[in-house]
Amino acid sequence: MKRFVSNKKETPRMFQSDFVEFFSRVHWTVPLLIFLPIIAVFFYLAIQYYRLSATQVGGYFLLGVFVWTFTEYSLHRFVFHYHARSEWGRKFFWTFHGVHHDYPSDPLRLVMVPSVSLPLATLFYFLFVWIMGYALSAPFTAGFLVGYLFYDITHYAVHHFPIKGRIFGTLRELHMRHHFQDPDNGFGVSSPLWDVVFRTELKREKTGKG
Repeated sequence: MKRFVSNKKETPRMFQSDFVEFFSRVHWTVPLLIFLPIIAVFFYLAIQYYRLSATQVGGYFLLGVFVWTFTEYSLHRFVFHYHARSEWGRKFFWTFHGVHHDYPSDPLRLVMVPSVSLPLATLFYFLFVWIMGYALSAPFTAGFLVGYLFYDITHYAVHHFPIKGRIFGTLRELHMRHHFQDPDNGFGVSSPLWDVVFRTELKREKTGKG
């Protein structure tokens, strides 16, 4: 059963407005240019302003990365793959993620557009501040954003780079199966951990698809 519209490197038009259409496309390097300086600022705050110890910075950074993996899985499974009943709802979620499944090799709609990623990152940051305060949320948010960047760039790479190897080759293989064989499982892109925990994992299997 065919589960996509086109697997060519093409970018379909989504919006009638040229302005909105322009901002619905993004080069894969844009998240790096935006978030790497922000991550650096959080490290500066954690070390120079809040004077956290190396153990605190490292520990909360790693915790942030770990929490991102769960966030990635949850967003992909319960938000991006939400089965809306109304026509408006279906169009809304198609705009967010369905278009990527219909055109999986579209190079300009793989990483998240800044108009979505920046507000989401801001909301998450203030959630972290509410939970753990400004000081500890600095290294935690840095880790969370590093996890996000790793996800975004890995997602692009598994679609457009001929990556191989035990780790990235496996991630690519599993994600291709999610697209072309079983979109109801395999929601972890940068890590299969939570698929294993919640039993939505895909068995590793050679597909021959790029």
